[in-house]
Amino acid sequence: MEKINLNKIQDQEVVPGFHLKVVHSKNMTLTYWRIEAASSLPEHSHLNEQVTNIIEGEFELTVDGKREILKPNSVVVIPSNSVHSGRAITDCKIIDVFYPVRDDYR
Repeated sequence: MEKINLNKIQDQEVVPGFHLKVVHSKNMTLTYWRIEAASSLPEHSHLNEQVTNIIEGEFELTVDGKREILKPNSVVVIPSNSVHSGRAITDCKIIDVFYPVRDDYR
């Protein structure tokens, strides 16, 4: 068993306003996001399946042209290679799980 203390992981700012901490297992990547209100994530896609969990705040997510406003306890499954983007309506905390591992986050 590997125990990880998130407080000891340095934040990375991937795009302006999107701060993350990353944990990798053998087969998955978990990202812990702290997102500033009004920050936007540009449209993109990746081969990884993604499960997005809204912990705090309101987040507008668009997947393959369909837009949803997500609030705490919302969970969305984003299929592999789906085009998606997002915008924080308020300050947010979000956890994403990716399969397989996001090598670009290593």
